[in-house]
Amino acid sequence: MHDFFGVLFDGLAYGTLLFLISVGLSITLGLMRFINLAHGVFAMTGGYLLVTLMARAGIGFLPALPIVFGVTALASLVLERWLYRPVYKSTALDQVLMTVGIVFIAIAGANYFWGPGQQPVVLPAALKGQLPLFGLDLSRYRLFLMAVGAIITLALVCGLERTRFGAMIRASVDNQRTARSMGIRVERVFQITFALGSGLAGLGGALGIDVLGLDPYFALKYLVYFLLVVVVGGPGSIIGTLLAALLLGVADIAGKYYVPQIGAFVIYAAMIVLLLLFPHGLLGRRNAR
Repeated sequence: MHDFFGVLFDGLAYGTLLFLISVGLSITLGLMRFINLAHGVFAMTGGYLLVTLMARAGIGFLPALPIVFGVTALASLVLERWLYRPVYKSTALDQVLMTVGIVFIAIAGANYFWGPGQQPVVLPAALKGQLPLFGLDLSRYRLFLMAVGAIITLALVCGLERTRFGAMIRASVDNQRTARSMGIRVERVFQITFALGSGLAGLGGALGIDVLGLDPYFALKYLVYFLLVVVVGGPGSIIGTLLAALLLGVADIAGKYYVPQIGAFVIYAAMIVLLLLFPHGLLGRRNAR
């Protein structure tokens, strides 16, 4: 039982990281109807930005996190304006080809500027070590990750359901023509939404260095994981994405712990089972009208 709860805790922390990175992809795919396979590039950008801020600017881990979020979000606005927007109404194949191209360009750029090796990160003393809790020695950093995930989930749900901007997003998704007739600048709403999702990906990538690692192939290595989370959770569903990330995170960690010979395939088996049981996502997809 001690091992079981330890695996469960690590799986939930890992799932929280997957959620932080994947929720932006869920937003762009589910709300904006855009297939952005380069979403992991923003996560990788956040990780490298954190490493650079800490190593070269002398900024601490915690103060660097909001900077990572802001800079990644602003950088995504430039890409959204000049690269993404022209293909919003293109075919799915055009979107896939363009975003895959961005992934390979990012890999080459990261190799050139930071080299092929893993990037280290120095955590604050308060986040290092174990915390005795309920008879278990739990990682302080993983507890921190889960707390951050809970706060962001609450902020996103409240932001989409109880704010004027959230109402504008829902209106733009449901019927763009009607939204425009009501004075809503749909393009601006989608632009801000894209920046928010990208900023969260950058934040997740920075937070995930100690758990997921960081190298130039990060965006390609974890692309399938992000897609699994979005597909199982249902594009556009924040709570669905969270539940899917936690379930798949636990399945992945448990598989690698209990059956290491085939552990890497357990997450795919879990995905198949969940999709068979919930073909439209755990909480159902938001339907376009």
